[in-house]
Amino acid sequence: MSQPGNDQHNPLDRPAPYGQAYGRPAFGQQPFGRAVVVQEPKLPWSRAIAVTIALFLVAGAIAGWAWQQFAPLAQYTVDENGGALGEEQMTKVFGPDGSFTAIGFLTAAVLGAGLFWWLRNYGPWAVGIVVLGSALGGGIAWGVGMLLGHDPLQPRLQAAKPGDLIDAPLELHTWTPLAAWLVGAALAAAIIAATTWRADPVATGSVSAASESSPQVH
Repeated sequence: MSQPGNDQHNPLDRPAPYGQAYGRPAFGQQPFGRAVVVQEPKLPWSRAIAVTIALFLVAGAIAGWAWQQFAPLAQYTVDENGGALGEEQMTKVFGPDGSFTAIGFLTAAVLGAGLFWWLRNYGPWAVGIVVLGSALGGGIAWGVGMLLGHDPLQPRLQAAKPGDLIDAPLELHTWTPLAAWLVGAALAAAIIAATTWRADPVATGSVSAASESSPQVH
């Protein structure tokens, strides 16, 4: 306490900032060495799923168009007996399968990586959302490609003349290429999850327990 007649004040007589009297840090102060983790806000489930579905629908439609445009097709040579594939054309029979696999894998990997990074705060559920969306995208790609480029072969052979070349119909010979969408999205999510994983923040400094628990002087 200050003595009578003395204009000097004891620093201990000043009131402690708000909160220090109760053992808490003052407003705007953070104890040294204590890490603060700020969680990013999450989107509602309905919006996250809706955005994922919408993006894979658009990507699937574009991929289906690209598949119809750039898939190599075998060509039948028309003769009196119908149509036949030469030795060179036999190597192109599975061209649509290969092109669908490549387009689907790349599309799902790129889009899946972006969506998983965006939804990473959902934890393991983000993987499920992305993988299910990729399955939908693969189905849309196949449907759009078949709608644009699948022409039945037999009617065109009957209408053609001997010597004409007729493209084989755009189709998948197995359902395996559809799995490329799932593999691409799941692989991208796994790589991002593995490379961005980190432990909980660790304090860079230390404060003794005695100093934290000691009462403030006032």
